Amino acid sequence: MRIHAVQSGLVTIKTCQCYSKGHGAMRLVNTILDRNWTDPLPIYSWAIEHPEGIILIDTGETARTLEPGYFPWWNPYFQLSIKPCLQPEDEVNFRLRALGIEPNDVRWVILTHLHTDHIGGLHHFPNAEIIVSRREYELTGGWRGQLRGYLTQRWPEWLNPHLIEYEPQPIGPFLESYPLTKAGDVKLIPTEGHTGGHLSVLVQADGLSLFFAGDASYTQQLMLDQIVDGVAQDEEKSRQTLKLILQYIQEFPTVYLPSHDPDAAHRLAEQIIVSV
Repeated sequence: MRIHAVQSGLVTIKTCQCYSKGHGAMRLVNTILDRNWTDPLPIYSWAIEHPEGIILIDTGETARTLEPGYFPWWNPYFQLSIKPCLQPEDEVNFRLRALGIEPNDVRWVILTHLHTDHIGGLHHFPNAEIIVSRREYELTGGWRGQLRGYLTQRWPEWLNPHLIEYEPQPIGPFLESYPLTKAGDVKLIPTEGHTGGHLSVLVQADGLSLFFAGDASYTQQLMLDQIVDGVAQDEEKSRQTLKLILQYIQEFPTVYLPSHDPDAAHRLAEQIIVSV
């Protein structure tokens, strides 16, 4: 297998989104009111050239986020707490072609969750099988879904994802998983908290685990420090997920790869194992 970090631009967020302040709804309020911004963070997708077909984990952001009116005017988070930075040529389709991969060659698109910076490039993959957890998809509906930050009005009209149900197949401390490949080397695991149906992708090969964590944490260090982010939909589930991830990497040699960690691409290239 060959695995690539695919960056679709940058995003700047409030520091309280990474290092949550307070509990419950106050975490989001404190994030919105925070006057401090992070440095620009990468927006990573991950392309896996697998013998059974090309797998893309998340689709990055769309340059349309820079258009006036793309984000809902009534949502203070989108208006005050996020600054995407990318051009059309930064979108995932161009980035894949630079690697010699055509979007139509992608067999599976796995969405760790359905926030815009993970689903923004989905329109480039109408022929792929789109995979998302059933729980995540169900949380996007109606006005409650809008309040949770899901921009369903921006999704492709053709979207009809394969909604997965996990199976009682434990992997380390994770009691359930979903095998994607027949070879059994790519599995999906539930990592709820940041969103209610968030999932992560485990690639296990040659005695090494590659843990594609989505937004289970924004960086490896935040996972090691067990810090819940400031916009997690479920604070307690996020804390439980971070605990399980830590237990996993203590049990298995693991390269940990969140979607916005500035060091993640380097760790992938050098196969740098988490040191606890």
